[in-house]
Amino acid sequence: MPISLNQLTNSATFAPFRTTVFRNLWLATFAANVAMWMNDVTAAWVMTSLTPSPVMVALVQTASTLPVFLLGLPSGALADIIDRRRYFAVTQLWVAGNALVLAALSLTGLLTAPLLLVLTFANGIGLAMRWPVFSAIVPEVVPREHLGEAMALNGISMNLSRVVGPVTAGAIISAVGSGMVFVLNVVLAVAAFVTIVRWRSQPRTSTLPGERFVGAMRVGWQHVRQSPRMKAVLVRIFFFFLHSSALLALLPLIARELHGAGPGTYTAMLACIGGGAIVAAMQFPRWRERFDRNQFVVIGTFVHAAMSVLVVLSPTLWLALPAIAVLGMAWISTANSLTLAAQMALPNWVRARGMAIYQVALMGGAAAGSYLWGQVAGLSSVRVAVIAAAAAGVLLWLLTRRLSVEGGTDPDFSPARSGAVPELAVPVAPDEGPVMVTIEYQIDPVQAEAFAEVMQKTRRARLQQGVLSWGLFRDATVRGRYIEYFVDETWIEHLRRLERFTAADAGLREQRLAFHRGSAPPKVTRFVAEDLRGGGSPF
Repeated sequence: MPISLNQLTNSATFAPFRTTVFRNLWLATFAANVAMWMNDVTAAWVMTSLTPSPVMVALVQTASTLPVFLLGLPSGALADIIDRRRYFAVTQLWVAGNALVLAALSLTGLLTAPLLLVLTFANGIGLAMRWPVFSAIVPEVVPREHLGEAMALNGISMNLSRVVGPVTAGAIISAVGSGMVFVLNVVLAVAAFVTIVRWRSQPRTSTLPGERFVGAMRVGWQHVRQSPRMKAVLVRIFFFFLHSSALLALLPLIARELHGAGPGTYTAMLACIGGGAIVAAMQFPRWRERFDRNQFVVIGTFVHAAMSVLVVLSPTLWLALPAIAVLGMAWISTANSLTLAAQMALPNWVRARGMAIYQVALMGGAAAGSYLWGQVAGLSSVRVAVIAAAAAGVLLWLLTRRLSVEGGTDPDFSPARSGAVPELAVPVAPDEGPVMVTIEYQIDPVQAEAFAEVMQKTRRARLQQGVLSWGLFRDATVRGRYIEYFVDETWIEHLRRLERFTAADAGLREQRLAFHRGSAPPKVTRFVAEDLRGGGSPF
């Protein structure tokens, strides 16, 4: 009996599909992912016919992922400061144009190994631009309580496309050749572009002008650098993809050399990875009732390593295929848990930049791992390279086992009132600055140690919001009197920081105020730097 859309969305796993915008964007992204996998699979297989070098084969994945490492933060900054719908559409148009060039060269027989790497790199540029903006859009259109399921559905999109893309590519390669795969990529990329253009996004409301590009990158990097949770996630995702990329990068050679078959075997192995990932994603709502994100990561890392070894040591393909399906389950469980941890650690105003940095760590690990294990395979063998990567994955986890991506309750980044800016006695231009803010506290000296702990959290929070510097001074003549200061780059950046105020910031403010013993609230003073370049006495 067929299942209706209502029955499907009543399931916890598919609840985000109740949101029409998410459903349409998911379909567009699925089409784009299918095109991506068809492109990468075909490029890797074509490379094996253009050159026998394991290094060149592994470099196909490096060429695909390296642009993300190089362009991740700039693309995230653009996604945060310009219209996300238009930016999303432009990225898809880039991918379609690249696919058109690749199809033309393949059909005319002009494609060479170096040219294939260049075009794979160009396709990676489109992916580098696309991924951060989609990651930032999802939390905007899906309720917070369904964000985990939305991330899992994105994983299903990626891994269902991992099945559909390779199977379709393999069938087309066998029937009419690789050139037609690239032609179909053009069609799918254009279809995804049309779907994105038809979406009408909600404009982000702000009375302030947009951020400047370089400043936006600085603030994004500073926010992530001051977030303990994000730093733990970045280390985890980099190390995981550093070792897990070995099997995927060398999979064409595993299929050809170790299991002695052609594109059909390679396609079947990719399909098993994707199929296992889909099965795991369907179970995420139930598994999350038993395991936290840290447990997902450790179990996924060890299972992935064990199954990688089993795949390359399997005497028959029929043992390797189930092992690689379990590997796919471990892969999506780890990657999804780390992606969700990153999303929960970022407020909306910096989400695209934060997820872009996350993507840089992910793809940087994948690119470095593909190159590293390709070199090991070239010096020894494919089997040795995969086993060494699995051992490295276990060792890296043991060395970083104290890093946590859970950390208790996720912060509440919903907007909150920061307090009104006082009426100015003299006009201040938007670009004037720097702006120094001082706040005076009078506390009980007995509570100085506890106050210092809260102010350390305050320092991190202020820096995450984008201030240039922060400090806390103790009055040498009045016991218990402290002055906090921090500096914003300009007056407009000062106003922008107030606009970014969240419920988590409000909670931290209440902790600070609980220490204040004055009859009036802490005194807040704002100073704007005086420009003395025009001459005159400073006295």
